[in-house]
Amino acid sequence: MNDSDSVGGGPAALEVRQISKSYRRQQVLDDVSFSLHPGRSMAIIGANGSGKSTLLKICAGLISPDSGEVRVRGRLGYCPQDADLGVFLTPADHFTWFGAAHGVSSRASQEEGQRLASSLDWKAAPRQVRHLSGGTAQKLNVACAVMGGPQVILLDEPYQGFDEGSYLDFWDLVDRWCAQGAAVVVVTHLLRELHRVNSVLDLGRRS
Repeated sequence: MNDSDSVGGGPAALEVRQISKSYRRQQVLDDVSFSLHPGRSMAIIGANGSGKSTLLKICAGLISPDSGEVRVRGRLGYCPQDADLGVFLTPADHFTWFGAAHGVSSRASQEEGQRLASSLDWKAAPRQVRHLSGGTAQKLNVACAVMGGPQVILLDEPYQGFDEGSYLDFWDLVDRWCAQGAAVVVVTHLLRELHRVNSVLDLGRRS
């Protein structure tokens, strides 16, 4: 298990240097460092409360660390643990919305969204999000995070509610994103697929 991913040929897509974070005098992260290069994947594991989600939010720029720095090269896509979706919007609305944010036309966004949905064994029907199952909403959450092909992809337990087939499809997608040159970080508590990633950061093993 490693806390860095060093390969030759160019700078890292994601660099995390000496990140520390506390909440109300409770230290959650203590001097965490790692780097991840394009085309590589990393799993972040650890017990509840070890700071996995906090670290990913810091990497995504959603919260600030007490000390340390994060450098991202390229565009970033972030999939939170809980889907933050518009409950009265349809999947197609979300594809258009997220695609427009990256300068992608509505038609191209719909095509990309449907391809991503199909990769997770889901056909995005014209139903409002509030009528989707939890697992289906999470598939939409993943699809929105990677619209437009970000160079750095951060995923916080993204497979919640997936059935076994969709769970395995997700890991195939991780392989595909890496093959396309993205750096992919997955927060996970399921350890049986750790052989699918290039490196593992175990926050529970840090002093």
